[in-house]
Amino acid sequence: MLATPNHQEIDHRTIKLIVGINALSLAPLTSLLAATPLTSISASFHEGGWSQSIFIGFLFAISAFLLAYNGLSRIEMVLSKVAAVAALGVALFPCRCDSHTELVRYVHSVSALVMFLVLTYFCFAFFKRAKAKGYAQAKTRAMMYALCGVIIVLSVAVLVLDQLLGGVVRAAVPRLVFYGEAAGLTAFGVSWLTASRVLPVLTRPDERFSPLRDTNPV
Repeated sequence: MLATPNHQEIDHRTIKLIVGINALSLAPLTSLLAATPLTSISASFHEGGWSQSIFIGFLFAISAFLLAYNGLSRIEMVLSKVAAVAALGVALFPCRCDSHTELVRYVHSVSALVMFLVLTYFCFAFFKRAKAKGYAQAKTRAMMYALCGVIIVLSVAVLVLDQLLGGVVRAAVPRLVFYGEAAGLTAFGVSWLTASRVLPVLTRPDERFSPLRDTNPV
């Protein structure tokens, strides 16, 4: 039997769990349910149907939970709100994908860049906190956060470099943007899922979290 909750609101670990699952699911679901191979995840906006609904809906969900997340410092609180607004910018302002034009130029691409940069910062923040704990599981989490941060930075760097070079890499790899966005979102999802403390291998038994147990945040 489930116990009566002691708190009226969900805590930061539940937020991280939901955000992580959404981020991990976004690329495979939009691609699977699209009628044609997506050149970018954002191109699912123009697909219509389930692919479009998942793209917009998941980004709205991520935005809402980022808005609710305050982190452990003023800068984390502010940056989570910035990332929330950026996620809405990605969802509401279609990209210049394939033959489609942008509703407002640069809003989509700038929003995506800002969102990924903020998420890179959170990987760094999670890394510092995990590294300071010192025990084996925390050290493993720290390595995961570092790896996720590096993947996000590299995926953004490749896409920006290709844009500056006039799309020469995309000419050889037509789905480059999709792969880059998918890599960044996967790293984002893994880092927040790790931070939710639900994964047994990466957490000690005394710090493991379940959203169905009402425990004090750690």
